[in-house]
Amino acid sequence: MRVYNNFDLVNYNSYRVNSKCKKAYFPESEEDVVALYKSTKDFVLLGSGHNTILSKPYYNTSFLVFNGNFNAVAINESENVISAEAGASILEVSETAEKHNLTGVEFYYDIPSSVGGAVVMNAGTKEGETKNILKKVRYLDLTDMLVKEKVNEELGFEYRNSMFQKQNDKIILKAWFQLTQGNRLEIRKIMDESKARRWSKQPREYPNSGSVFKRPPGKFVGPMLDELGLKGFTIGGAQISKKHSGFIVNVDNATGNDILSVIDHVKTKVKEVFNIDLEVEQRII
Repeated sequence: MRVYNNFDLVNYNSYRVNSKCKKAYFPESEEDVVALYKSTKDFVLLGSGHNTILSKPYYNTSFLVFNGNFNAVAINESENVISAEAGASILEVSETAEKHNLTGVEFYYDIPSSVGGAVVMNAGTKEGETKNILKKVRYLDLTDMLVKEKVNEELGFEYRNSMFQKQNDKIILKAWFQLTQGNRLEIRKIMDESKARRWSKQPREYPNSGSVFKRPPGKFVGPMLDELGLKGFTIGGAQISKKHSGFIVNVDNATGNDILSVIDHVKTKVKEVFNIDLEVEQRII
């Protein structure tokens, strides 16, 4: 396990906000994770840093980071199941599936997230959601410090939500994905087409953390903000993307406070005009 003092988090959050933490731990195994939480529960858990807003320039606390570590991916070919530790990227899950002619997880390709983060928020696109392929999850329950497992039906999946988002005393350790046999060429075609669609619409040229707000029933966030004339609205270095209004991008050394100020402005305007309370999809730390 690697441990760093006064750790720079700029490359560990996709907004590329300048932020540091007092100490950062990079566990390599389930045993490492359990041992750390037995020593103290005072950790901020950070996965791949996507779908996350670091609101402070400095955190006087310890971070537990799953990013480039605790990331083993394995396959059970006889059952068409892929297992992955919480720090693995869902990109690797999708590419492992493709190599073994397994279909069902193509929508994960090019979605920036760790496995743990994807389960927590039921990550997905219009092509599919995590709940459609997740078989079971292994997690550490901080209430009694026991490692437990739950199957899909027990995880309370909703649109961009799960029991893990509502109960932050449970730390995901590993996930199993149930897939089916497919044709590798067709799988690759779906993956490439899905990536091309996202790149054509999303502002990949600037640091961002994906869609900022959950889609309210019967509405789309981007068109609402366009109607309000908010495309390009900027506070400090944070800007509502000129390419897709559902995204906030870091155009000039944005701080976490810049991003949150843009969010507050958007929520106020949408409430005034549409009487809708937008819900932030991203995790604010």
